[in-house]
Amino acid sequence: MAPLTDDVARLLDERSGRVVVGLTGPPGVGKSTVAARVVDEFNSIQRDFAALLPMDGFHLSNAQLARLGRKGRKGAPDTFDAAGFLVSLARVHDAYQSADVYVPQFDRALEESVAAGLVVPAAARLVVTEGNYLALSSHHFSGARQLIDRLYYLKGADEVRRKRLLARHIAGGRSLIAAEHWVRAVDEPNAELIAETEGRCDRTWDMDDGDRS
Repeated sequence: MAPLTDDVARLLDERSGRVVVGLTGPPGVGKSTVAARVVDEFNSIQRDFAALLPMDGFHLSNAQLARLGRKGRKGAPDTFDAAGFLVSLARVHDAYQSADVYVPQFDRALEESVAAGLVVPAAARLVVTEGNYLALSSHHFSGARQLIDRLYYLKGADEVRRKRLLARHIAGGRSLIAAEHWVRAVDEPNAELIAETEGRCDRTWDMDDGDRS
């Protein structure tokens, strides 16, 4: 993790004010884990220096997904409140040293988002946002890119990523057969769409060896 954190530290040295860093990439590549570690590393040096803004908190509720007929493909671009995410991202971008910003957090145990589950303190100089569609130019996500100072595309071995997804779905209560179907029918089409956005990112970071391009 140190090389990526070092890269972010150099960006902070180059910029003044608040810096928003984004992590995107296919499902299961490790975006949430990396984002949390980056934030923890900076906060271990200075309290409230960094904060998280995960896109997962902007999942539509299961009730709304059922109403829209989209519950069977939760995680696709149109199963998120893209407009709500952009509003929060814009607020966070502009609120340095002026206001705390409360944002929703996705609870995997509930499979629902919890309002105001996270806070971006006014003092936080670094905000790390992570999610599948930060570089997507469709489904109302296009405005995200201009609000992110540096966007990393995380990539890794597909076999490892799929195993993580299977384990996640099984831990969430799905049978092995149901989990395999979900990965094949939902996660992988999303991964293919996300792969097309790599060119809109500033850096590509290989999770297998830490190299970047």
